[in-house]
Amino acid sequence: MSWFLLCVGILLGGYFIYGRFVEKVFGPTPERDTPAISMPDGVDYVPMSNKKVFLIQLLNIAGLGPIFGPILGALYGPIAMIWIVIGCIFAGAVHDYFSGMLSVRAGGASVPTVVGNHLGKIAKHFMNFLSVVLLLLVGVVFVLGPAKLLGNLSEMSVSLWVGIIFAYYIIATIVPVDKIIGRLYPFFGGLLMFMSIGLIVGLAVSDNSFYSQGLDFAANLHPKELPLWPLLFITIACGAISGFHATQSPLMARCIKNEKNGRQIFYGAMIGEGIVALIWVTLGLSFYETTDALQATLSNGGPAAVVHEVSTSLLGGLGGILAILGVIILPITSGDTAFRSARLIVADFVKMPQQALPKRLLIAIPMFAIGFLITQAEFGVIWRYFGWANQTTAMMMLWAAAAYLLREGKLHWICTLPAMFMTAVTFTYLGSAQIGFGLDMTTSTIIGLSATVIATITFFLKVRPATAVASVK
Repeated sequence: MSWFLLCVGILLGGYFIYGRFVEKVFGPTPERDTPAISMPDGVDYVPMSNKKVFLIQLLNIAGLGPIFGPILGALYGPIAMIWIVIGCIFAGAVHDYFSGMLSVRAGGASVPTVVGNHLGKIAKHFMNFLSVVLLLLVGVVFVLGPAKLLGNLSEMSVSLWVGIIFAYYIIATIVPVDKIIGRLYPFFGGLLMFMSIGLIVGLAVSDNSFYSQGLDFAANLHPKELPLWPLLFITIACGAISGFHATQSPLMARCIKNEKNGRQIFYGAMIGEGIVALIWVTLGLSFYETTDALQATLSNGGPAAVVHEVSTSLLGGLGGILAILGVIILPITSGDTAFRSARLIVADFVKMPQQALPKRLLIAIPMFAIGFLITQAEFGVIWRYFGWANQTTAMMMLWAAAAYLLREGKLHWICTLPAMFMTAVTFTYLGSAQIGFGLDMTTSTIIGLSATVIATITFFLKVRPATAVASVK
């Protein structure tokens, strides 16, 4: 257990030390009015308390990703924990902070607008398409996951639960943000805390030993011998770095009352999600004696089966049900805001104000129809496309943040280095994965590294510091 506590301690230290450094590089201005103060509309731009905004942000980003992804990532062994800790502090939390604060500075703009402001119109149009696709995939994944868990707990069919969850999503997508999301999320946050703390305590007092296969960080323990590179960095996204968060941060950028709260809300919520991811990697590596045993359960019901088995075994009947409900709440509280974000991105693109209910429905109804059709596809296929779209969005957001910092004459490397890494990951994955070209890993890695070199050179050629531009003039 000492290794788990050490990792948690490093994450918390990352918030107080590196998070403060990142905040200093950005330079928040407490005296500047935020969009919630300067342009409230009673629907999406609604000032809320710092505590409430933090809880909503945490629940928005902490969907199935920091549970299902780490469970699948545990198949690779303890190295998964290293990726979560390093990725969360130096990439994911940085990504979330800048996606939130740049949205604040842009009047609460959605991620395509933020990216377009710093990388140009082509990048903006690409992000409009990519982010809507990602959000629809997220919404669908976060319908199917909880529906399967609820189906295991009840006699109702998965299809019926899909319909019920979709009905809730429609309501949550179109009503003002403070009416449902703002009121229910604090309660859901308590359920999340019970689930997270309860399961790790349950593991500690059980007969299971922590990390039953040891802590060999150099070993790849995957039963199917899948390569660590780049699959681990796609499999564990939420909890390390996730582009989905860039679509969610603008929601709270429209509700934050002071820029000085940005580190707690954006950087801090990501650290919280990293702890949730650590818990589930630890459960996967400890509850099951070997990764083969974990794979056997995954083969008979996927990550949802692991959640059900671990929760009921460690916490008993009632405790297990409460823990599973906590896991169900996570994706539902991300799925509703995923569709809400998609509505706002489409509205921004077509320049349709969203104060009037009919205009919200005009975008929401076709969007949900498409989402329902996607639910008919195989879950594994949807998850693979989600993984690539998710990390590609993160890559684009990091390049946009790096461009902002370079133009401002600030330390851009805090965003440039993780942007370079994610470029290599996404292009290598695209070359090798089933959703891509199916090339061998060596060729795919060469493609990934070449794409990174080209992107980096283009970045420094196209993005000029403000002082350099002024001197040329």
